[in-house]
Amino acid sequence: MMIRTASAGLVLAAATMATTAATNAATEAAPNAATTAAPTAHAAPATIVQVDGGRIEGTLEDGIRAFKGIPYAAAPVGTLRWQAPQPVQPWTGVRSAGAFGNRCMQLPLYSDMVFRAAGMSEDCLFLNVWAPADATRKKLPVLVYFYGGGLQTGDGSEPRYEGAAMAKAGIVALTVNYRLGVFGFFAHPELTAASPDKASGNYGLLDQSAALRWVKRNIAAFGGDPDQVTIAGESAGSFSVSAQMVMPMSRGLFARAIGESGSILGGRGTTPLARAEEQGTAFARLVEAPTLNDLRALPADRLLEAARMPGAPWFGIVQDGHAIERAPRDTFATGRQARVPLLAGWNSAEQGAAGVLGQDAPTRENFQAALRRLYGNDAAEAARVYDYDVSDAARDLAGDRWIVHGTWKWIDLHAKTAPTWRYYYSRPRPATVDGKPAATGAAHSAEIEYAMNNLAGNPVYRWSDDDRQVSRTLHGYFVNFIQHGDPNGKGLPKWPRVTDPAPNVMRIDVQSGAYDPRDRARFEFHDRQADRQP
Repeated sequence: MMIRTASAGLVLAAATMATTAATNAATEAAPNAATTAAPTAHAAPATIVQVDGGRIEGTLEDGIRAFKGIPYAAAPVGTLRWQAPQPVQPWTGVRSAGAFGNRCMQLPLYSDMVFRAAGMSEDCLFLNVWAPADATRKKLPVLVYFYGGGLQTGDGSEPRYEGAAMAKAGIVALTVNYRLGVFGFFAHPELTAASPDKASGNYGLLDQSAALRWVKRNIAAFGGDPDQVTIAGESAGSFSVSAQMVMPMSRGLFARAIGESGSILGGRGTTPLARAEEQGTAFARLVEAPTLNDLRALPADRLLEAARMPGAPWFGIVQDGHAIERAPRDTFATGRQARVPLLAGWNSAEQGAAGVLGQDAPTRENFQAALRRLYGNDAAEAARVYDYDVSDAARDLAGDRWIVHGTWKWIDLHAKTAPTWRYYYSRPRPATVDGKPAATGAAHSAEIEYAMNNLAGNPVYRWSDDDRQVSRTLHGYFVNFIQHGDPNGKGLPKWPRVTDPAPNVMRIDVQSGAYDPRDRARFEFHDRQADRQP
């Protein structure tokens, strides 16, 4: 998301403050509507900021200014459905920025997602900003965080992405809503033909890029430095970060990148445009809307419900020749991506052993049978590189096949052109307050609250002093990287670059430290498997 800040240290007279309070009360009932404030000869307070489209008024609490539900583009509805984001529509007066905007259209897929958005709508291109209250502190580093959710769900209002803790560390933090699923990644021959770039799909990525341009134009108003922007995200958000690194329209809009579990260099990274158009055409038949006009005339709810029907495709990132010009591996292998410092890694239990073994017990015989089923004549080669404790090996193989290998490939290739740091996060979540036992490994997404210093925002778990210690460590590394482009700093274990001699990977846990995972053979095996695919 993105930010706009007010002029430094300006204060209204008491009468004007009363007018502002009345305006706030009126606008809280309709947080996404503009309201007209009475004109005043006095300067605006720090919670009123001029951004693209007009003035907005945020809130001030505990030394942090929060601006929520800021529109960064026009509502992508009607003829703007499945178009690149367009300029935001101006409003008059002062628009309340005290509540989150709508979340984008999505199905309820993941039980761990908690949304604070008022509702769900196609009109969802909003961002949120958290900034220190002292508006005189200019040139602060900026964090733009993209949420996860498989490109199908998620929202910038989730408490685990809350930016207040980052703001307390002297960072202007944003979360950004972007279109999802069939609304964000739908390709179709008619869309391609009508596009000036002869491309379709990737509207969600174009939303992210538009938000970054909004940051470039507006972030100084919040005290942020437009030349010191870090983009970050987890899972689909991490895929998005790696995508922004290859997108021509996003060059120069960020200076650093953080990726947590995922990249477009993996097996499920991108779909060729021709294949994506075939999927779009099949979906149009499924909803009995043969033309683009017919598709745009369908209610959003109808499209969303169709996305869960048997035979409906999974809509993801498209190698469209425009946003994603060529195979991402080729871009990174030839050093044509954004050459910015990168901090990236993954968790110890991205998937469980059942991802390979199913319901079978973790025995050597069952593991060997699974390898033969998955790799045929290459099963012996797989057995050599996963020749250790069966439970651990099956868990690692499941994670590698899904999301880990693509993350490693991103790190491995990018380290040849820019400073790169790799982590391995192994702290399991603790027991829940309702009695569920602690996890046995760090599951997918388990690190988010720790990295963003938002443990208190997730009351499901019985957080301990050990958890708070891990959060201080990981959050400290993130803050240092966002501020300086290097995670190292006072009071933290030394984190070598991934190109330094081993041990050069940072294990994040109660006792954090650099170690040598000796896992390259695993990933080179998956490289060879990828090379053998048609």
